[in-house]
Amino acid sequence: MPNDSSITEFLLLTFTDTRELQLVHFWLFLGIYLAALLGNGLIITAIACDHRLHTPMYFFLLNLAVLDLGCISTTLPKAMANSLWNTRAISSWGCAAQVFYVFFLIGAEFSVLTIMAYDRYVAICQPLHYGTLLGSRACVHMAAAAWGTGFLNALLHTANTFSLPLCQGNALDQFFCEVPQILKLSCSDSYLREVGLLVVSACLVFGCFVFIVVSYVQIFRAVLRIPSEEGRHKAFSTCLPHLAVVSLFISTAFFAYLKPPSTSSSVLDLVVAVLYSVVPPALNPLIYSMRNQQLKEAIRSLISWTFLKSEKFSSSLHQ
Repeated sequence: MPNDSSITEFLLLTFTDTRELQLVHFWLFLGIYLAALLGNGLIITAIACDHRLHTPMYFFLLNLAVLDLGCISTTLPKAMANSLWNTRAISSWGCAAQVFYVFFLIGAEFSVLTIMAYDRYVAICQPLHYGTLLGSRACVHMAAAAWGTGFLNALLHTANTFSLPLCQGNALDQFFCEVPQILKLSCSDSYLREVGLLVVSACLVFGCFVFIVVSYVQIFRAVLRIPSEEGRHKAFSTCLPHLAVVSLFISTAFFAYLKPPSTSSSVLDLVVAVLYSVVPPALNPLIYSMRNQQLKEAIRSLISWTFLKSEKFSSSLHQ
């Protein structure tokens, strides 16, 4: 009976067998990927270069943008390459790397989203204590804890998943290596260990989600007491995009990893995977910058400065 030691590669899900549609998928994913790279890259550069944005809120937003770049770069490039070259194969080491980075980056991202909710809670509900509770050292420690938690979580799940004996073939019903799809290939009850770890992780995530919801309940109560309509609008425009991102991220990830196998279908699994692994990294830059005047001004200044420098460079070449 074959086991995990005999599997040298896995076969990922193809979106279609028609060559023309494969190329359409390639160009579609390429557009999404480039948009995510541009949006998150602009946010990272703007926050790093503009001293006015060197505040806790933008520090955590910078961390979120870095994580989004890593997350979408873990899943989409391989899917694009497979569509372009009409192949399905990914090496077992490449599959393990995808599992590790997906858990690492998504776990760290959820921790950062939780910290961002705490940041907004302190800023709106306890503004006098903001400098004390969210000083530079505290922010660095919280960010390090988020990244460290994601790393340990990824290490645990990856090691446990790839220690399982696999004897149900090597075809995965997903466009990247996803743990629930790998567990379907297991041929013993030892896969229940990983299921147990997923449940424990889900309980921790749910605890963070409860913290986020409670934080926002307190925030909205405080916002409704703000006398000026402009102040209420500013607070809501800061918080509502964050809440939208968290809701989409949690609901789709929970469904992907905790749904019973009986409800599984290739199309549904594919849609849910895109919603939690591709859509948030692509939309986060738009959501966070759309109603944030400071960030929009910083990005405009960055773009203007870039064009000015390029014009000066081109004019110097023609002299």
